[in-house]
Amino acid sequence: MAAQSVTGWLAALESNDTQRYNLVQALRQVALEAGPAITEEIKYGGILFAARQGFCGIFSYAGHVSLEFSDGAKLRDPHQALEGQGKLRRHLKFVSIADIESKHTRDYVANAYVIAMAL
Repeated sequence: MAAQSVTGWLAALESNDTQRYNLVQALRQVALEAGPAITEEIKYGGILFAARQGFCGIFSYAGHVSLEFSDGAKLRDPHQALEGQGKLRRHLKFVSIADIESKHTRDYVANAYVIAMAL
């Protein structure tokens, strides 16, 4: 079976839940604007973004959208917005587009991008 495309994944989401689709698209723009040569692929049920290596991923759940950081424990968290207690991963949860600004998402994505580029 061929790997699902980002376009196909987004189309399926849009047909099921327009509000979550719009939220995912807004978060996707933040991730794609983090730096040059960013790739995206469907993996683990969401959209993963990479430069030299993966730096974040967007996952859509029934009640929210999550922006997950593989090396999230390395991120600065001046806004105390990151969730998670594991050794490595951290995430931000979103229920509306307004959450993108209120949780300072661009700051976290930019920091994750810089960390990924340094590895």
